[in-house]
Amino acid sequence: MRYPPDILDEIRTRLPVSAVVGRKVRLKKAGREWKGLSPFNAEKTPSFYANDQKGFYHCFSSAKHGDIFTFVMETEGVSFPEAVERLAGEAGVALPKLSREAHEQEDRKSLHEVMELAAAFFEAQLQGRAGAAARDYLARRGLSGDIQRRFRIGYGPPERFALRDHLAAKGVAAEIMVELGLLVAGEDIAVPYDRFRDRVMFPIADGRGRVVAFGGRAMSADVPAKYLNSPDTPLFNKGRLLYNLHQARQPAHERGTIVAVEGYVDVIAMTMAGFPTVAPLGTALTEEQLALLWRFADEPILCFDGDKAGRRAAYRAIDVALPSLTGGKSLRFALLPEGQDPDDLLRSSGPAAVERVVNGARPLVDLLWARETEAGPLDTPERRAALEQRLRQALAAIRDETLRRYYREEIDRRLAPARNFERRSFARSGERGGWSQRGERHPPGRPAAMTVSPLLAKSALFLDGSASSSREAFILSVLSGHPELLHEHVETLVELDLAGRDAEAVRAVLLDCAASGEGGDPCVLEARLIRAGLAETAATLAARVGPGDRWALDPHADPLRLADALRQAITLHRRARTLHSELRAAERALAEDEGEANLAWLREVQNQLSSVEGAEADREELVGREGSRDA
Repeated sequence: MRYPPDILDEIRTRLPVSAVVGRKVRLKKAGREWKGLSPFNAEKTPSFYANDQKGFYHCFSSAKHGDIFTFVMETEGVSFPEAVERLAGEAGVALPKLSREAHEQEDRKSLHEVMELAAAFFEAQLQGRAGAAARDYLARRGLSGDIQRRFRIGYGPPERFALRDHLAAKGVAAEIMVELGLLVAGEDIAVPYDRFRDRVMFPIADGRGRVVAFGGRAMSADVPAKYLNSPDTPLFNKGRLLYNLHQARQPAHERGTIVAVEGYVDVIAMTMAGFPTVAPLGTALTEEQLALLWRFADEPILCFDGDKAGRRAAYRAIDVALPSLTGGKSLRFALLPEGQDPDDLLRSSGPAAVERVVNGARPLVDLLWARETEAGPLDTPERRAALEQRLRQALAAIRDETLRRYYREEIDRRLAPARNFERRSFARSGERGGWSQRGERHPPGRPAAMTVSPLLAKSALFLDGSASSSREAFILSVLSGHPELLHEHVETLVELDLAGRDAEAVRAVLLDCAASGEGGDPCVLEARLIRAGLAETAATLAARVGPGDRWALDPHADPLRLADALRQAITLHRRARTLHSELRAAERALAEDEGEANLAWLREVQNQLSSVEGAEADREELVGREGSRDA
């Protein structure tokens, strides 16, 4: 154990639970205990109690229990050693160290002091004459002087030895500067020189706010690296730290959410807009960084740029996350408009636009589906098989067996339309003869005449699968014209039994659009239909919508009336498709056995189909009258 029990007991004795808890919770005396509202859950009736005599707290709403060290860890997101050191300082208790450990800590302290000197140097350079161009750049990015000071932004001057000479004057050896990545050295370099030159400097701090590295943004366009980070050092490992973590940890704990973006300026802009935000440090998100994010939120939000590079970063994060997913621990993805980063969106549309993007973050399974279906159309058995194989391989990475099973069930549900892409046409009568749809006998070797009622013919329910009924056209056209309804009806759309190949193709685009999180934008949906070569198909579907239903294609149609009409159409469609399946079964049964029972079954199904179509006709007539009255 790092700290002897008697030292921990001494800290507990000097710091009552109520004193430590009272900094976060408004407590009231309740007999021998103190009570207050839970800091872990929103509640109106106090269920949180602190007992100084027993030295612990208990929260009945969250079932969390512990001492002062646990409380600081839970509410401030720090590790146990950090909590002990912080409370020991408040209590005035000296923490003993082993001699070797003490020596190592002293060495590290001196390294931290050097990094602090470097950060102060860069800050002074930014505010001096040499930093004028850098200050102009920051002003154009909306980073005021107050923001510069809060994030300790600086400037590395263009001279090769400016920082080296400054630190040397403070007594810092060149070897230490090289070790900390401040100087570039090598066998072919006679004199080590400053790593960061003519760059805006962003200090990178550890979880306790101590500067451990730097990121520099080049002021000149003709340099190999626009952004340059410190190399790994005794203080810094870029795969195990997140930029701005020290400032984001407290608000992240309070809000129960944390956002990860790509760039330093994006972090600063998002933080100033009120979002607890961090960023990876010049690398793809690592397992260690993901574990850090999960300390602050069960479902951290990744908000990457709305370009191809941003999508690739999001897709790589999926592969990193899959093996570590568990029940309750996952990721969400906020999808930015094409070509924009968080800072762009904030400056062009304000915090409300970013909040809508963040609140609309999609679950990991949606991004996995989007990634694997992005390869192209699913118009052949081979392509659909390849999609299923890719998804199975991805899910195999999930170590949690229960979660892997649920993912497989979800993917199976989404694969269902692809598996049923081609619909079989209605069964034809066999060579031995059969019955017409009115129950009339026809001779062997000749198919039954397609004698259907006007109502059945009107809605084209007996098409061969190449075209869609007016009801299918209505459902698909309403969802295409009002894509804001997609989110509510996406599961219904997946399961809907469609007869027409044109409807199947349009449905696939609608589902892809919904899975990408862009389902509510008519312009995005229209662009996707055009790219898929289905704009004319969608127009043809809309043309099949009956006259009494055409009001629903108006972009300004009444939302309540529209939702009710769509719900009725879906109900009628499901009933009709069920009856069609039963009709085919009755036809097959009658072809095998021409008895009275099978004939009665066939006629009963036909009567029910006529009833459904009668209800459809009544509905169209009613909404048509309502539409005329509204006009």
